[in-house]
Amino acid sequence: MEKNFLTYNLEVNGLWQEVKFSASAVEEIFMPFLRELTDLKMTMDRKVIAYLVAPPGAGKSTLAQFLEKLSRERSKEVDPVRALGMDGFHFTAAYMNTKEIERDGKKILMRDIKGAPETFDVDLLIEKIRELRSEGTNWNIYDRKIHDVLPDYWSVEDDIILIEGNYLLLKDVGWTNVRVLADYSVFIEAEPELLRERLINRKVLGGSSREDAEKFFNFSDAKNIELVLKNSARADETWKLLPDGDFGVGSRN
Repeated sequence: MEKNFLTYNLEVNGLWQEVKFSASAVEEIFMPFLRELTDLKMTMDRKVIAYLVAPPGAGKSTLAQFLEKLSRERSKEVDPVRALGMDGFHFTAAYMNTKEIERDGKKILMRDIKGAPETFDVDLLIEKIRELRSEGTNWNIYDRKIHDVLPDYWSVEDDIILIEGNYLLLKDVGWTNVRVLADYSVFIEAEPELLRERLINRKVLGGSSREDAEKFFNFSDAKNIELVLKNSARADETWKLLPDGDFGVGSRN
């Protein structure tokens, strides 16, 4: 059966792009999720913190921004959602350029595995999420033009917050203190080979050669994908990234 795709213009990480999702995904997956968050807010009578968790390359940043847009377009049905990313809680470039860590028995600079769990300031992330849950806070962002963190960039006082990131449900020490702060969570599963091609193609489109993109994937992205897929706690819902870029219901539901 041929899908009915809906097209949207969306600003993601400062760039406008055209994105497509099927009408069935919007009505049968995304809208029920937004209704669940609306119901949670009414039931708990406080701010709601939700997580959208996915391995690298699964399109979680775009999806989070789309869910924010959808919630505002359908404001008669659901409460508005504010989408935020956890990438603003990387350590600064200056810190990662000088900080050495051990990986596979070798000393390397933290910048060489930027994006791995070790490159995030988990304690600061926990502090900020706790502030979000109470009365709001200023939120860090990651600026892809300067490839660095901009602290306290957004003022956030919204009632329903959707935070997207790779490691928010990790079972590892430290990250478990992040996990317990979520009122509701969604995990996106995907085939590793599909993620591999998406990430390599993204690097090539950004100016890297195919060879360099594959080397970076094998050294960094592949390990992060495996970690997220195998070591994330069960979410309240699981969605699946499909080869056509659309989403369906995941196997863990």
